Amino acid sequence: MYTVSVSRELIARHYLVGGDWGAENDPHSHPYKIEVRLEAADLDQHGYLVDIVKIEEELQAVVDYFGESMLNDLPEFEGLNPSIEHFSRIVCGKLLDGIQPPGSGRFSVRIWENDTCWAAYVTDY
Repeated sequence: MYTVSVSRELIARHYLVGGDWGAENDPHSHPYKIEVRLEAADLDQHGYLVDIVKIEEELQAVVDYFGESMLNDLPEFEGLNPSIEHFSRIVCGKLLDGIQPPGSGRFSVRIWENDTCWAAYVTDY
């Protein structure tokens, strides 16, 4: 099984809703790190899972879109608590649509909200 991964950092704001989480209910920011990972058994004719430049471009587009935003105000989070679990699923969908890896494999997005806490969303493609 082959694996390729790219990561980028961004800062975004949010506040949690639907429960009493103390200070997390107030607007605050996190220095998020987004890591995208592709895994598959087969490489393309160039010896790639996906051209890493394509992954970098699509991940940068996600960073540009979500960076410096209030996640709660974005349409992707309408009706959702902007947890890192939801954030990782939303980013995974955007990246998978943009990268469109060939063949079949596993695609995951891990989002760190600080040095010790992260959530991930994993899907087969």
